[in-house]
Amino acid sequence: MEEFERLKDDLQEQKDKYLRLFAEFDNFRKRSARENLDLRQTAGKEVIVSLLDVLDDCDRAEKQLDLSEDDLTIKEGVRLVFSKLRSVLQGKGLKPMQSIGADFDVEKHEAITEIPVQDPALKGKVIDEVKKGYYLNDKIIRFAKVVVGK
Repeated sequence: MEEFERLKDDLQEQKDKYLRLFAEFDNFRKRSARENLDLRQTAGKEVIVSLLDVLDDCDRAEKQLDLSEDDLTIKEGVRLVFSKLRSVLQGKGLKPMQSIGADFDVEKHEAITEIPVQDPALKGKVIDEVKKGYYLNDKIIRFAKVVVGK
């Protein structure tokens, strides 16, 4: 009988360990799901916050467009806003793809059309860029849409 009681106690102890482990795993799973949801909801927050200054500059530039008569000043202000936008995005790891004059590469380029070229050196090269391609931290996030010489 003693051995039966000991085995019964051992079995109960193992059941308790199992239940605690299962509960701990279930809590971990729920916590991970919550954290994953939070991460997805706020993933772009850092970029958006850094772009708010550029948006403020755009608002100021828009007001100045209505007030100013000097085209040169307006152009300079708009260029400054564009420059700031590019700078912020580059700081976040965005890098434009250099396509014009490069060999056509299906891994980076999407050919919109081909045009005949006189110079044989331009055959198979990117002649024009319809839409610029971009890298984010050295990973392609948008392919360049290009015109290729044939």
